[in-house]
Amino acid sequence: MDYSPPPLFKQGASARARAIFFAVLAIFLLVVDSRLKSLNLVRQVIGTVLYPVQMLAVVPSQAARDVSHYFVSTTELQSENARIRRQQTQHADALQQSAQLQAENAHLRRLLDARERQPVKSVLTEIIYDARDPATRKVIVDRGIKDGIATGQPVIDDQGVVGQVTRVFPLTAEVTLLTDKNQAIPVQILRNGLRSVAYGRGQSPYLDMRMTANADVQKGDLLVTSGLDGIYPPGLAVGKVEQVENKASSTFENIICLPAAGVDRNKQLLVLQVTMDNLPKPDTEDVRAKKEKINRRVTRDSLPVANDIKPVDQNPAAQPASREAQSPPADSVKPAAAAVPTPNALVPPPNTAALPVKEAAAKVSGKDERKDAPK
Repeated sequence: MDYSPPPLFKQGASARARAIFFAVLAIFLLVVDSRLKSLNLVRQVIGTVLYPVQMLAVVPSQAARDVSHYFVSTTELQSENARIRRQQTQHADALQQSAQLQAENAHLRRLLDARERQPVKSVLTEIIYDARDPATRKVIVDRGIKDGIATGQPVIDDQGVVGQVTRVFPLTAEVTLLTDKNQAIPVQILRNGLRSVAYGRGQSPYLDMRMTANADVQKGDLLVTSGLDGIYPPGLAVGKVEQVENKASSTFENIICLPAAGVDRNKQLLVLQVTMDNLPKPDTEDVRAKKEKINRRVTRDSLPVANDIKPVDQNPAAQPASREAQSPPADSVKPAAAAVPTPNALVPPPNTAALPVKEAAAKVSGKDERKDAPK
């Protein structure tokens, strides 16, 4: 009898074979994407297609947030408005004098023949949701390529630097926060001008900075961007020094800093549209290997000649018995013999650096001292 299932219930390949096939396909796509960077267009298309789904998933939380904001009491709103009016009155004199101060600043810059800073264009954006990876500190904003957002542009808020754009899509962009473990920013201490680099610590809300043990760093120092990288404009607030750890076993100080910006608090951010075209591109692996090879060759060629000098034999039995046996006859000395070193010399002539001192002297004088030595 035939126990095979009817054609209606035949399922084709087995589940194990399909699992192996799709696993191999996934590994192949990962390798191709990491090596050739050929799936960026596919990723952007998928991100564009999934954008309505993302916005639909955000609707419930957005609706709940709007309802909670709707039920804010009128008393709190009135107190907030009164506080803002008092602040506006207190700063009215500074606001009225700002135009005059700007004119005086521009006049002084022209007198000092300094270049005036050009204003940087910016785009106001809003955070949609946090990244799904808990090991990273990233957020997704609602601006993308169509709004002029590019990879590498800095992101700030009203207090200081928040992070940097690391990936862009047509309608959205990914921002890596300043506290991410893979994020670094060049900083400068506002008090004394010392420059360094601050690094993120991952899940910790603080920043790390390393400087030498004798560096003038104090608790409470303000950190601003130095502008040496060409990405962050100089003078943006980065953080404040909270703790300086100086270990006796290390020549560097471990400095812990608190970010000045509201990295985890603000919902609206500002993207500075700095131009990234003038920045030098990083060297490829081949160029980096060639540079390292050239550096090793230059270092090897610059070694001193004294490394090849053999020590003079200090055994008295091996030395000639008389002073006459140590030097050739005077009539056989050529003009070049004036440069012949004595047996006590440490540096032989350049063309005889690898020979003992006696043999070098015999080679320069044209005779072998062993023939003239007494038998």
